[in-house]
Amino acid sequence: MNDNLKENVFMHQPEGYIDSTKPGHICKLNKAIYRLKQAPRAWYDKLKDTLLRWGFQNTKSDSSLFVLRENGHIILLLIYVDDIIITGNNNKSLETFITRLNIAFSLKDFGLLHYFLGIEVHGDVGRMYLKQTKYIRDLLKKFNMEKSFILPYTNGNRETIHC
Repeated sequence: MNDNLKENVFMHQPEGYIDSTKPGHICKLNKAIYRLKQAPRAWYDKLKDTLLRWGFQNTKSDSSLFVLRENGHIILLLIYVDDIIITGNNNKSLETFITRLNIAFSLKDFGLLHYFLGIEVHGDVGRMYLKQTKYIRDLLKKFNMEKSFILPYTNGNRETIHC
């Protein structure tokens, strides 16, 4: 984390780091630390400021969606808590951007997107398919309705999955 805080935050001296000459003193944090309730906001603010400085625009419809349009290339970046989804229309631009972002924020790249927020993601050339089959099956199971519903599913061919 270690992002700058916008407000004053104080804490007791951490166990193992207590100054024996001043055991009752408290610490003022200059930067966010893990599990601090202000840490996610500090991280988001730092990420947002960085993206805006790099030419991204924050969309009016969703404060977690950022768009960069440059030289005919588009990069879309979506933030959810501490996860980031990045896509675009040019692989080289994406690779360059991800490298730059990794230097600034130390990312963990999980590769191609397959599942996010209960949505399964599949793709082929020029197309992306989103489905919530698992979510629907879990709902049907929860209400003991697995045998009472036929779920249509299309992936280019017509297929029907019987739950």
